[in-house]
Amino acid sequence: MQQIRYVQHDKDIDTCWQVVQALRPHLQYATYVQQVKEMQQEGYQMLFITGEIDGQETAVAFAGFRNMQMLYCGKIIYIDDLSTLPAFRGKGYAGILLDYIHQLAKETGKEAVHLDSGYQRNDAHRLYLNKGYKVACHHFSREV
Repeated sequence: MQQIRYVQHDKDIDTCWQVVQALRPHLQYATYVQQVKEMQQEGYQMLFITGEIDGQETAVAFAGFRNMQMLYCGKIIYIDDLSTLPAFRGKGYAGILLDYIHQLAKETGKEAVHLDSGYQRNDAHRLYLNKGYKVACHHFSREV
């Protein structure tokens, strides 16, 4: 089984840059590390699995999540981000990260794990459905 590591230092945040950018191409590297650090102060946590690309160790899959409590669903883990580098997709990394988060949710007394997924991400949807997720709502947003 692949070793899952928590992001704990700036170096770890940097190690995750490529796989984060694969999911969030709008992010700029110049502000990325600081943004993650600010999110961590708000309870955001990152997990990652490393692999080798051109002789360099880098994150090939990552998940970003937070503990939440809401009136409609109680105590949950909310997954903000889940991504695998394109060359490493189909090898089970995202499933490993999801399984880890599911176990963490059980161990910490959460009632569920929630996430939102872009409507076009069909491969991700297959994974979520295979892991027992249900399509429960539509997510709406409005810029202000």
